Amino acid sequence: MRSMEITEATWDRLLALRQGADDVAATDAAHALYSPIAGAREQFVLAQVGQSLDGRVATPAGDARDISGPDGLAHLHRCRALVDAVIVGVGTVRADDPKLSVRMVRGPAPVRVVVDCHAVLEGGESLFHDGGTNVIVFRSANAKGRALPGAEVIDLQPKARGLDPQDILDALARRNLLRVLVEGGARTIARFIDAGLVDRLHVAISPIIIGSGPSGIMLSPIERLAGAHRPVTEVYNLGSDILFDCRLERARVSDRQGQQVRVADPA
Repeated sequence: MRSMEITEATWDRLLALRQGADDVAATDAAHALYSPIAGAREQFVLAQVGQSLDGRVATPAGDARDISGPDGLAHLHRCRALVDAVIVGVGTVRADDPKLSVRMVRGPAPVRVVVDCHAVLEGGESLFHDGGTNVIVFRSANAKGRALPGAEVIDLQPKARGLDPQDILDALARRNLLRVLVEGGARTIARFIDAGLVDRLHVAISPIIIGSGPSGIMLSPIERLAGAHRPVTEVYNLGSDILFDCRLERARVSDRQGQQVRVADPA
């Protein structure tokens, strides 16, 4: 396990790397953790989960606040500052009304992206009125929804089971949004993983036991452990939380042909 303390100088180097500066030879834990994100020059997808010791991300009633400790939250905000766009499902917006800001760290805020397949957002949600960064909403071309103030609404042709994660990433890439953080909810993260589209998975675990409630990741079921993901993993002590940095291998395009992976409600 690597203990991570991030200095102002290291963070400045990472922000410069994000803006296109050459990478520097560094051996500190913070550089090892964040430079793959900041230094990505092609499409790079990071998924992030903050959960309890028993794998929960909320109580059964939906209370998800304060699961991550202060260092886990700071880590999440650093990840946001190093990507171009952050994706959440409509269920996360309706449950948490998030700002998706970087208020805990220095750095640029990402474009905010919501997957709202069935067009249930009403336009009164905070991210449409908080004066923050641009908002993109993905809807099914078959859905009819309300106008969303200040947001760019992108209609995608649904596949057999809903919106395709690859179509979402392609639309973002056309807007030069290549580094993407998939932040929630559990099903949205799972659909990007199931589609073989996630490069890194960060699982931040906080020393709290909830006992019941939704899980942090809900992947398609497997019958035998031989089919489980076994990613190469580095473990970091953030302070209040422990982080597992998991290297997932993207599926080849040929491997994804014919798959029907959906991103739809609930998220």
